[in-house]
Amino acid sequence: MRNDKIQISYNKTLKLRNVLIKEVNLIDTLNKEVFLMENFIKNKGAQPIGPLIQYTYVEGSGTNVKVTLKLMRQSNTFIHKVEEPYKMEPIIRVKNCMYARYIGEESKLKFAYDKINLIAFEEGIPLKGDSYTVFVAKNDDNIIADVFMERADGE
Repeated sequence: MRNDKIQISYNKTLKLRNVLIKEVNLIDTLNKEVFLMENFIKNKGAQPIGPLIQYTYVEGSGTNVKVTLKLMRQSNTFIHKVEEPYKMEPIIRVKNCMYARYIGEESKLKFAYDKINLIAFEEGIPLKGDSYTVFVAKNDDNIIADVFMERADGE
């Protein structure tokens, strides 16, 4: 019996509404940043909705690599007065994505990225190099995460 922990789709669209965005350092404590973002949303009279989204973009190669990491939280309403370090977007729509639904241990989530990259490599599908990870659910042992990686072709 086959138990797929990573399911792949070739052309998915990620759509987010009323998205609060904060770029963070890899050194920052992510749990603290998520807590601060949720408090910011609540202090503005809105409510956080949906799961946490993590955007990652890697540029460069070898010893000259720069990683951009942004946390995103959707809210039930658009927040008009947003100050630094936050940014607000009414809609983020990313079309033409390779997609993986991952179910398993959080420490092995990298296999979802690896599987997308391997399939893209084997099938000659260029990727833009960024990813959106939607942390759908978490229980004691496992997580459910949706990984979107934007394609660089017109498919």
